[in-house]
Parts: sequence; C-alpha cells; structure tokens
Amino acid sequence: MQSDVKIGVLALQGDVREHVRALATAGAEGVPVRRLEELQAVDALVIPGGESTTIWKLAAAFDLLEPLRARIKEGMPAFGSCAGMIMLADRIEGGIDGQQTLGGIDMVVRRNAFGRQVDSFEADLDFAGRGPYRAVFIRAPWVESVGADVEVLARAGDRIVAVRHGPLLATSFHPELTGDARVHSYFVEMVREL
Repeated sequence: MQSDVKIGVLALQGDVREHVRALATAGAEGVPVRRLEELQAVDALVIPGGESTTIWKLAAAFDLLEPLRARIKEGMPAFGSCAGMIMLADRIEGGIDGQQTLGGIDMVVRRNAFGRQVDSFEADLDFAGRGPYRAVFIRAPWVESVGADVEVLARAGDRIVAVRHGPLLATSFHPELTGDARVHSYFVEMVREL
C-alpha cells in the first residue's frame, strides 16, 4: 500500500533503519536522506540520535546545513530524537566551542544532561496524554527552558523530555528503539495535518 506521506530520515549518523521501520509502522514511507535532491523530495524529516557535533559537521560537509535550515524555516515538519532534539534547539548548553544547530524550536537544551553512556536508562512517561510510554534514554539531553509557544509533551520527573513547536517535534529519548510506534504515529499525524 502506497503512503500519502514521504518522510526523510537524515542518514548521516544514528538509527536510520530503525526510524524508517517505525515510520512504516506508523503508515508513512520513510526514506534515507543524504543529498540535497533527497531532502527536496520529502514532505518532512526525522533527525535521529547519534552525536550532535558529528551530525552538525557531517551536515556541513555534505552541504546540507543551510538547505536543512531553510526547509525548517519554511515550515517543513521535522522530528528530532536525542541528538536530533539538540539539532532542532535554538540554543544549547554544554556544546563544544562553535557548535551549531539547525534551530527552529524556541528552547534551550542541555547536551548529555542525564549523564554518560553508562548512565543510560528507561523510564515510563506520559507522552502527549497518550498513556504510559516506555522511553529509552541514551546519553540524553533535557530541555532547560522553552518559549511561550512551545508545548511540553512529556517529562521524566521534573525534566522536560518531549516538546512540540508548530511543525517541529523533539524528544530526549529514542522512540525508534522501543517497538512502540506511538511517537512516530504522532509525528505522521502532525505531517498530515500541516
């Protein structure tokens, strides 16, 4: 069955196949994006986890940094998980000198806020009022603060771990690793509404 929504997964680093699989479960066609022509051919974009400084440097090396920023500024829906959340933040704490993001979400995100790789954990949270959701956190950021137009969708304890700002969605956790496609379904619904 052909999907009416074609969503790219930025394929520079991270769980590309897992996001493509989760998008298919959510009823969308997921395709890897590494080149400008591939970016121009999608309705929306997922920015997977990985290492935010590496994603930034590779996006620049592949001449995708400015086209990505332009598409986001033009209103292309985008979903960032973990490092992808950092990439969608307007401001970051704990970044390396000169580290850049794509921006778009009026928030301050702290890199590696929950600790190092050995501090990875799982937690149950309520994502967007959709009941208990088991989230996987790996060297995860958290949101320090949000602007007035940013909707908080989930918290882990008192920490903000999922937000929406218009057509942009971001999570501190890795929904592609759970086998539960509700976060991807939420994003696909967002894309279809816009």
